[in-house]
Amino acid sequence: MTAATLLMVVDGAGVVLRWSPRAREIWLRSDSEAVGRTALSLVAPDLGTPGEASGNGTRPGSGPLVIHDVDGSPVDLRVRVVPLSDGAVAWGVFEEGDDATRLDTPTAVFDILHANTHEAFIVVDPALRVLSVNEAACALVGVTAEKALDRPVAEVCRPARPEEFEDVLRRVLTDGTPLSDYPVQLEPVDASSRERFADISAFPLRNARGVVLSLTDVTESVRNNRRAQALGSVRERVGRSLDVVTTCQELVEALVPGFADIAVVEVVDAVVRGEDPPLSPLGRDIPLRRAAFRVDGPSHRAQAHPVGDVRAVPTPTPYSQVLSDLRPRTVTLDENTPWLGTDPDRARAIRASGARVLLTAPLALRGAVLGLLSLYRVRPHDSFDENDLAVTGELAAHTALSIDNARRYTREHTIAAALQHHLLPPEPPSQTAMEFAPLHVPADAGAGTWYDAFGLPGARTALVIGEVGGSGIDAATAMGQIRTVIHTLAALDLDPDELLARLNDAVVRLAHEREALPASDPLRGQPLRAGCVYVVHDPLEETCVMASAGHPAPLVAHPGGLVHIPQIPTGPLLGSRDGPPFATAAVPVRDGSVLALRTTSFPVPASTADDRTTGPLGVALTRLDRPLADIRDDVLYRLRDTTGHHDVLLLLARTRAFPPDRAATWDLDFVPTAASTARHHAQERLGEWRVDEETAFATELIVSELVTNALRYGEPPIRLRLIKDATLTCEVSDAGGAAPRLRHARTADEGGRGLFICAQMSHNWGIRYSAPGKTIWTEQTLGQGPGSGV
Repeated sequence: MTAATLLMVVDGAGVVLRWSPRAREIWLRSDSEAVGRTALSLVAPDLGTPGEASGNGTRPGSGPLVIHDVDGSPVDLRVRVVPLSDGAVAWGVFEEGDDATRLDTPTAVFDILHANTHEAFIVVDPALRVLSVNEAACALVGVTAEKALDRPVAEVCRPARPEEFEDVLRRVLTDGTPLSDYPVQLEPVDASSRERFADISAFPLRNARGVVLSLTDVTESVRNNRRAQALGSVRERVGRSLDVVTTCQELVEALVPGFADIAVVEVVDAVVRGEDPPLSPLGRDIPLRRAAFRVDGPSHRAQAHPVGDVRAVPTPTPYSQVLSDLRPRTVTLDENTPWLGTDPDRARAIRASGARVLLTAPLALRGAVLGLLSLYRVRPHDSFDENDLAVTGELAAHTALSIDNARRYTREHTIAAALQHHLLPPEPPSQTAMEFAPLHVPADAGAGTWYDAFGLPGARTALVIGEVGGSGIDAATAMGQIRTVIHTLAALDLDPDELLARLNDAVVRLAHEREALPASDPLRGQPLRAGCVYVVHDPLEETCVMASAGHPAPLVAHPGGLVHIPQIPTGPLLGSRDGPPFATAAVPVRDGSVLALRTTSFPVPASTADDRTTGPLGVALTRLDRPLADIRDDVLYRLRDTTGHHDVLLLLARTRAFPPDRAATWDLDFVPTAASTARHHAQERLGEWRVDEETAFATELIVSELVTNALRYGEPPIRLRLIKDATLTCEVSDAGGAAPRLRHARTADEGGRGLFICAQMSHNWGIRYSAPGKTIWTEQTLGQGPGSGV
């Protein structure tokens, strides 16, 4: 032979890609028997692959090889193994004659690529014009070989970004570095075709004589990845919020861009409020709220209605049909679409956005309709297929479940908020010695915070603020129970520390009841914990006595501009079975001071070196020369972020001096005539106060009985105090520690009727203990005489 003859073409792994007529003649095997098998298993099973052979004659180049024919007999051949591209994507095996000439590499490459019917190959020259193209490439790019030859490769392949495509190929030519799996979007073959995607690998020919392109159609793979990414994004992002509208917004953000160009979510309006969704088919008059909208581009022209708009769906349209039969459907959109006239607003938005196809699916759960998902694609030749329809059904089902969870939470939160609203007191009316301004910023969760402000005997005022751990109805219910216990204990006129101790006992009992619930009750596993601060303001003593159960101390702002947090002992949270005892601290307050009781969710003010506080609350309290309501609003406006799991609650209380002419105190001698003296003092002062005759008579009798009891059972000194406020208070104090009790004396008894008489003549009565002794007090309603009730 006088020239090299191609025997076969193998890839980098030694697998036969082409089997020549000369090879069929030598080894008597057809193309189907040889292509796809390793070459050495056919011709030289005792050697390695051509590209891996050593210097014994099997390295690329010339040399003797022990070749066998089909019968296993040696064949006298001289072969040359040549890489057909710098990337070694294929190797040519040639039979050499004695005067073999240099191989024409491009020509050999053409023969190889034309022989491969499975992979798409294109050979281009340095000017990026097509030199050769095989049948697989012609089928992929949609042109014949005759029309492809000598044309720019960008015109043949029609990439979506031709300039970028050509720049990449020129870099392969210039650098000589192969390119692997470069993704390219190809234009459709014709107007009725869909967009296509291909991975392109490029290998430079030896001596920069051109480039071999290998094209792999990955259209379906790209579409599958897009579906998988959309479904994964929805599963990851949708349902993180327990808010219906936010859940809908999460859905459109997960789908646009990527799976759709425009996404619209509409929800049954009742569902947004937490109500039960209606069953399918949806009635024509049931309104839907546009909860979320997203478009990959300008949105002002693509919206038929603004987000938040509420209206029924026109019928007949694909949207109404989906809400009727709960089956998703795809619809082609063009000027001849008949139902667009039924919904002019959507028709206008569809034309303005350029949407070409619609996929609409129901958001339904167990036959109940929660809403509607509408997806649009704008790009030409980009439509929805059956696989897209199936994936949309899956992500719609996931979203429907998330919306229903949010709806259930909204409903529970609405009930809890309503319960809390009815359990919380209205804004407390101002008292003689104190005015109030509460601030309540409800959160998405919570309902366990509360405050209270109510009067105590002796012109005193009780202030309470606290919160129960957890959220929802259970927290609101526990809050109502604790608040009721506080009112009951406050009626006993206990000191703050003793009140908290008894309150803790009550919460422990409530916790025991919770632990005794059935194992199936989720409330059983939730510990009952609460914190609160209890403050008693005494305007006559100008002090505030306070105690804390695991709750921040109030801020105290003085008229001079000083704002500080008093150091008070902090006891354990309510419901704790162990811990230090509760203790009190007395804080002096003057006329015009402001107390600020806050929940733990309120931004914590920072203290400076001189014990002054900063932050929104601290700054607002430095100016007390304003109405208390203005100070409260100032605090609210300074808050930057009030979001959280619990309410933001603040109770502002400004102290006022008690009028000195409406309180009178007398120290009495410890002598038998003390009761007569006390009656005389009371008679004079009641006359000055112009108290009605019946009330004055009852008060004189009460004073006489209480002083007599103090002389008989108490210890000196004895003090009498009368206070005229909303009620008339009579207090008798002595240093004795004996606890008096109400007795029902028999007819023949000469004594034992003192407290019984006082109880009958007054509206309320009680005993208050202190370090010096005890105080017995009564309250009478002004304007009513004896017999007004106990």
